[in-house]
Amino acid sequence: MARKFFVRTFGCQMNEHDSEQIAADLVANGLERTSDLTEADVVIVNTCCIREHADTRFYGHLGELKLLAARRPGLQVAVGGCLAQREREAILARAPHVSVVFGTHNAGKLTQLLDESGRLGRPVVEVVDAPGDGKDAFPSAQLVRPELAYAAWVTIQTGCDNSCSFCVVPSVRGPEKSRPFGELVDEVRDLAGRGTTEVTLLGQNVNSYGRDLTLRLRNSPESRGKERQLAGAAWAEDGSRSPRPLFADLLRTIGAIEGIRRVRFTSPHPKDLRPETIAAMAETEAICEQLHLPLQSGSDRVLAAMRRGYTARRYLGLLAAARAAIPDLAVTTDLIVGFPGETDDDFDQTLAVAAEAGYDNAFTFIFSPRAGTRAAEMVDSFVPPDVVAERFARLKHVVDRAALQANRARIGRVEEVVVEGPSKRDPRVLAGRTRQGKLVHFTGEVPMPPGSYGSVRVASAGPHHLAGELVSRGVPAPARAASGGRSRSA
Repeated sequence: MARKFFVRTFGCQMNEHDSEQIAADLVANGLERTSDLTEADVVIVNTCCIREHADTRFYGHLGELKLLAARRPGLQVAVGGCLAQREREAILARAPHVSVVFGTHNAGKLTQLLDESGRLGRPVVEVVDAPGDGKDAFPSAQLVRPELAYAAWVTIQTGCDNSCSFCVVPSVRGPEKSRPFGELVDEVRDLAGRGTTEVTLLGQNVNSYGRDLTLRLRNSPESRGKERQLAGAAWAEDGSRSPRPLFADLLRTIGAIEGIRRVRFTSPHPKDLRPETIAAMAETEAICEQLHLPLQSGSDRVLAAMRRGYTARRYLGLLAAARAAIPDLAVTTDLIVGFPGETDDDFDQTLAVAAEAGYDNAFTFIFSPRAGTRAAEMVDSFVPPDVVAERFARLKHVVDRAALQANRARIGRVEEVVVEGPSKRDPRVLAGRTRQGKLVHFTGEVPMPPGSYGSVRVASAGPHHLAGELVSRGVPAPARAASGGRSRSA
């Protein structure tokens, strides 16, 4: 019988995608995936270290696995991801029942490391500080999410070259490394040929995609020629124009692939949101009317301390430009409460910007000091916990109020929805997503398998969901305007 493995993931979509890559590699090597932790022979924990809460949950989960290991001799526990990249030996010191520790750059070697640990009868730690080649950086490409077979995550870039004072991503993911333009296009074409209709482009800073390719393309005439042909960009023979495919070119090209109906991306950085990207979103039918644009703070003083590279006015200007170009744009954001030195006035400015932005949703976080970051050293200016808690509640109220208002404005509209499956609360009700990424619970004709498209008339709304009734199934593919851009008649 094949050995079975269970994967537990903490953190962002990038981690979720990494976990699917790990799972595909294990399946390719003869293991069988299980959703039942108690029957697993191998348990993989893919970690996050962006916030302290994730650390706490991870070590609590390791404690539970210790009890499971005592009941199941031979159980192997493997820990990977960002926290493993950073803490390495410290994980074994706290959890000696762990068999393998691996990092963010060598996930493709997990099967080999598990075999080595089993053969030697002791834990194995292998964490490298940088990928050795492209295969290490982007293992097991062309994978779809098993629970949503119509949708795929496509990593276009790893690492980050920014220096935000609160963030550990550059130290655990390394510098930016972009995948070749043609490789990405070929991958999405292959996904579309296998039935994928929705792709989400992933990167730590997607709208700086291709920046690191500049030197490589300039020094490689053969590669440059291929990229020029695929991207359709204007390139001067002397290289005077930026010899790299812009993120906007990637959006346009992937959005034009036959069979791909929806394209999303996350996460962009406001300082790198270019007019070309906004234009590509406005003019490419498949690009969803959804933009995640992290604000973090509405105070220019705090933004400078965070080393974000923009002001609140600059941010709101970008948001206004995007909304003017893209009808019905839904905007979400990230906000941090209690950054070191944040005053009452600073926080009031954040409330004001959040209210003016009118977000469809926001991910609000309490500042968590991360070892090795500049912000962690600002211990003398940490905000008292009771003050942070009060501010957090006030900000949540402003965010939820705007989200409810945005959702209520959709009551009576007919929305294109792709089915995700039965609602978690009521299996008689289906759940799906609009092009804006909004969750919709709806009743009507069943069954409709995941990946089915339909039209739903919205009857009610809460701050985090819509509800309605199915009007029709099998929405036809939207027609493009004669100019090649979106049809504005819908």
